[in-house]
Amino acid sequence: MIVTTTNTIEGKEIEEYLGIVAGEVILGANVVRDFLASITDIIGGRSETYESKLAEGREMAIKEMVNKARSLGANAVIGVDLDFETLRDGMMMCIATGTAVRLKS
Repeated sequence: MIVTTTNTIEGKEIEEYLGIVAGEVILGANVVRDFLASITDIIGGRSETYESKLAEGREMAIKEMVNKARSLGANAVIGVDLDFETLRDGMMMCIATGTAVRLKS
């Protein structure tokens, strides 16, 4: 399945637009991770614990979105947008949205 942030795919023609698809994931961060990240924030540098959590959320949301597109008969998702939100202490939401399409073979 082709997944792209662009609205077109070079060399491919869109046969049918199947609708908007989304994948939503809510992840909790644990107390130890929060503590280690706060130390990193104090001494400077990158917080690998939160970066890995963001990557995990992004991958899960994209996978869910692709599964929904596949269930509609799509072979691509275009116009993909990723959003991250903090819901409350230790809770993070990642949302992937796009348009499911069927490309001509």
